[in-house]
Amino acid sequence: MLWNLLVWLVLGGIIGWIASLVMRTDARQGITLDIAVGVSGAFVGALTFYRGELHRPVEFESFIVALLGSILLLSLTNLFRRGHVR
Repeated sequence: MLWNLLVWLVLGGIIGWIASLVMRTDARQGITLDIAVGVSGAFVGALTFYRGELHRPVEFESFIVALLGSILLLSLTNLFRRGHVR
């Protein structure tokens, strides 16, 4: 249980950081927000691409889905905050 939480946090931080680089929001985000975006993006990606199945193994496909979910989450955030996606 603790190991799974640690993996989610570390991978969430990496995924959130990569997504913030892609969306050019890295300058105003810290590691805490990167982790939150990465974990939330993994959840959004799983709901979108895997139809709610959250118990996928850690593999390259799930990494890409989490990254796409994080980018989608940052896009929606930019859309509501600024009125455009960027």
